[in-house]
Amino acid sequence: MTRLAHYYIPGVDVEDHRIEVPLDWRGNVPGRGFSGESIGLFYRVLTAPDRINDDLPLLVFLQGGPGGSCPRPTSPSSDGWIAEAIRHFRVVLPDQRGTGRSSRIDSHVMARLGSADRQAEYLKRFLADSIVRDVEHLRLTGFGGRRWVSLGQSYGGFLTLTYLSLFPEGLAACFTTGGIPHVPSDAEDLYRHTFPKMVSKTRQYYARYPQDVDRVAAVADHVASEDVRMPNGDRLTVERLQTLGSDFGMKPSFERLHWLMDEAFVDGAGEATARGDLSDEFLDGVMRATSSRPLYWPLQEFIYADGELDRPLRWAADRVRRSMPVFSPDGRPLMFTGEAVFPWMFEQESALRPFAAAVGMLMEDTRFGRLYDPERLRGNEVPLQSAVYVDDMYVPSDLQLDTLSRVGNSHYWATNEFEHDGVHGDAVFRRLYQEALDRGDLAGVL
Repeated sequence: MTRLAHYYIPGVDVEDHRIEVPLDWRGNVPGRGFSGESIGLFYRVLTAPDRINDDLPLLVFLQGGPGGSCPRPTSPSSDGWIAEAIRHFRVVLPDQRGTGRSSRIDSHVMARLGSADRQAEYLKRFLADSIVRDVEHLRLTGFGGRRWVSLGQSYGGFLTLTYLSLFPEGLAACFTTGGIPHVPSDAEDLYRHTFPKMVSKTRQYYARYPQDVDRVAAVADHVASEDVRMPNGDRLTVERLQTLGSDFGMKPSFERLHWLMDEAFVDGAGEATARGDLSDEFLDGVMRATSSRPLYWPLQEFIYADGELDRPLRWAADRVRRSMPVFSPDGRPLMFTGEAVFPWMFEQESALRPFAAAVGMLMEDTRFGRLYDPERLRGNEVPLQSAVYVDDMYVPSDLQLDTLSRVGNSHYWATNEFEHDGVHGDAVFRRLYQEALDRGDLAGVL
C-alpha cells in the first residue's frame, strides 16, 4: 500500500492511496501474494476532520457503472450520502479497476493490446468477479482484515451480491440503492422489462412538454436527411438522438432534455416546428450527453453474464429493440431508448470504435466468471438493507424484489419518491442507516 497524498477539501480529510492487484485473479487469492501481471487499484479515504483520530468503522462505497470511478466530492454535501456517512464511518472510495486513477482502459490501451482476441480476454478481467476480489484484497492488505460495511449504488448493488456470494466474511452489513440484480441473471429478460419502461418514460416526457413532440420530430427528420456532424466529428443519427433517453431515470432529466431541444435550431425562435440548421450549442449538448465513458457501453451487457452461459448474449438489447416497432427511428412521436447498448454504437461513436472487434467477440462468448451463489445468498446472514425505487428505469423494481425474497437477512424500503440517483441527495442513505440501526444490524459495527 502506498499513500500518495494527504489533504483537505472543505469539510473532509482526504487520503489518496494505491495498491497493486493481479490483472487476472484466476489462480490467485485475495490477501496473499500473487503471480502474473499486476495493475494498480487507487482508492481514497474520507474522514470528518473532527474524527480523524477516532477508531471509526469502515464503509466501502461500491460505485455504479459499469466503468464508473468513485465520486470526486467538492464538499460533504456535494454527494448527499457522504455528509451522512462521514458522521459515522471512515469512508473508502475505490476507483474500480479500469477507471479513474486505477489502471484504466481507454482507446490507447486497446490499441496497445493489438489483436481482438487479446483485447476481449483483457476486457473480461474487468467485470464484477475481479472487482470484488480487488476490494476484498484491499480490505485484507490495506485495512488489516477489519470487516467493513458496504454501500452499493446501482451496479454497486450487483457487486454487493457478488461480494456476499464470494466473501461474506468480509462484510459486517450492506446497503444498496437501486441496484439489486435479478438472480438468475438474464440480459434479454431484463431488457424485456426495461424497454416498455422507456416507452412509458418517453410518453411522460411528451405529456409534460407537448411542444417537444414536433420539435423532436423536426430534429429527427433533419438528421435523417442531412449529414449532421457533432463537434468531435461523429455523425448525429436518429439512433444516437434516441439515446438521449438514457438520462430519463435521473431527475431532472425531462427538464434537461426540454431545454436542450428548446434551442435546437439556429432559426428556432422558440417555435416547435422550426427548421433549418441545428445550432452549435445543441450539437455540443447532444455530443456530451450521448458520449460514453470508455468502459460503460463496452461492458454493459456483460454485467449480466454469470458463469457458463447457455447461449451467447449476441446483443440482447438490440434483439429486444428490433422486436418492438415503436422504437423505429422512423416512428413519430420518436421514442427514446434507455440504458442499452447496440452494435451501431461501435460504428458511429469514434470513442467506441477501438472496442468494436473485442466486444463483437465477447458477444459470441459463453465463458465468464461466476458472479452469484444462490445457495449462499439464500443462507446469507450479513444484514442487507436495500432502497428499491418503484419506478426505477434501469433496474426494475419487480426483479429486485424477486431477488430479495431469496436473499437471507435482507430488508428493503420500496419508494417512488426518488429516481435511480436518489442516493445523491441527503435522505436515502440516512433512512437506510437509521432502519439498520433501529433493527440492531449495526450493533457489532459501531
